[in-house]
Amino acid sequence: MNGLISINYDSERPTVSGRELHRALRVETRYNDWFSRMCDFGFEEDKDFYSNLSKSSGGRPSEDHELTIPMAKEICMLQRTEIGREFRKYFISIEEQWNSPEAVMSRALKYANDQLTAISKQNSELLSTVAVQNQQIAEMQPKASYYDIVLQCKNALPISVIAKDYGLSGRHLNQLLHELGVEYKQGDIWLLYIGYANKGYTCTKTHSYEGNDGNLYSRVHTYWTQKGRLFIYDLLKKAGVLPLMEREA
Repeated sequence: MNGLISINYDSERPTVSGRELHRALRVETRYNDWFSRMCDFGFEEDKDFYSNLSKSSGGRPSEDHELTIPMAKEICMLQRTEIGREFRKYFISIEEQWNSPEAVMSRALKYANDQLTAISKQNSELLSTVAVQNQQIAEMQPKASYYDIVLQCKNALPISVIAKDYGLSGRHLNQLLHELGVEYKQGDIWLLYIGYANKGYTCTKTHSYEGNDGNLYSRVHTYWTQKGRLFIYDLLKKAGVLPLMEREA
C-alpha cells in the first residue's frame, strides 16, 4: 500500500492533488465535472481544499486542487469502488502517521527551532544597531573645532582608500587595526573601541540601495576623517608599517 499516490507536506497539513487522485481512482468523468460533483457533498474551499494551477508542459495550465487527507478519504469512500476502498485505507494510514506522538513532537521541535533562529537573527541585528548608535553618540560627544568639522564633513574616506597608501586591501588594514586593539567587527561593520570612538577619527554614513528583490535597504559604513588618517599613520609607524611613498624615499 506504500506510495499509492504522492503526498504533499509543504503546507501545515498533508494534502494530495485532486487531479492525481482523479487519475488514480480511474474516474472516467472529466475532472472539472467530477470535482464539482464531489464539492456538492459539502466540502469547503480554504477549509477542505484550496485551488491552484497544475504544472503544464505546454499550453494553458489546468486548474488543480490540493485536498486535505480527510477530504480525500471521504471522496474515496464516495466512489464505492474497490480501488476507492484501497485508497481510503492508504489515507487512513497517512493520518495515523501524521498524528503519531513522534510526528507531532518532531513538528513542535521544528517550529521551536525556527522561532529560536528568528529570535537569534533579530537579536544580532539589534546588537549591530546598538553598537552603531553607541559609536555615533561617541562621535558627537567631543566639542569639535572648525578644523575637525571640515575634516569630518568633507574629507572622510573609506578604509580602502587609506589602505592603498600602504599597498594593502581595506580588509587587511581593518584586520591590522583590529589586532592593534583599535576596532572590532559588529555584523558587517567595523566599529572603534570606546577608547577611540570619541576622538573624531571616524564618522558613520548610511547608504541606501535597492536589493535584488526590488525593495530599498540601507547599510551603515564607517569612514575615516583626516584626523583619523593621521592617527592610523602614527599608529602604524610605531608598529613598523610605513606608507609606500616613505618606503620608496
